[in-house]
Amino acid sequence: MKAVAIIPSRLGSTRLPEKALLRETGKYLVQHVWERVRQSRSLQRAIVATDDERIASAVRSFGGEAVMTSPAHESGTDRVAEVARGAAKEADVVVNVQGDEPQIDAADLDLLVAALTGDRECAIATLATPFRADGDVAQPSAVKVVVDGDGRALYFSRSVVPWGARAGGEPPALKHRGVYAFRRAALLEATARPPVALERQERLEQLRWLHGGQRIRVVITPRDGLGIDTPEDYRRFVQGIVQ
Repeated sequence: MKAVAIIPSRLGSTRLPEKALLRETGKYLVQHVWERVRQSRSLQRAIVATDDERIASAVRSFGGEAVMTSPAHESGTDRVAEVARGAAKEADVVVNVQGDEPQIDAADLDLLVAALTGDRECAIATLATPFRADGDVAQPSAVKVVVDGDGRALYFSRSVVPWGARAGGEPPALKHRGVYAFRRAALLEATARPPVALERQERLEQLRWLHGGQRIRVVITPRDGLGIDTPEDYRRFVQGIVQ
């Protein structure tokens, strides 16, 4: 299979404006993501999908590939799907890597591609990791995923699930990481579906895919990601690079 990574990146961000172009490390934030993706053994191509020419110019300045997309997309997945329909239509598998994940591990991306190769009944694969701190479980920003006996997703939630988990003990759910691999046809199908009630309630688009009958393979990795959402997140990232 030919696997392509598409990195959605936009300038609009409420908590950290224009974060894709931050470069206190000497490299653009989106460049860190692109370089990590390029270390993958399974991905033949890495494309930054953006609706802003400033990001596209920055990507081209460091030798990356950028594709301009519509500014009307409501999600990064929709932006990825536009590129999959056009500039990356040769792909069998499309890996969606968020443009604010500068510490994404290439080995995890390889695991996602392998998961689709090994499970022909699943058209989507995603990453999850065990919770490491009890306090993290209760945070709505830490999305929880519950899996079945075959390692496929049963449900995703911002709430603590299942009922009774607050009583302590081993966390019953895994911490979801928003990195996905899609068979190309499944990506186009998933983004063509209208939103459903569960998705609107939880603000999680993957519930639309489950609701529509698509199966999601959950790949468990010991590595947690560092998404850059706030100035504090970026300062920690910069400090880690400088040290």
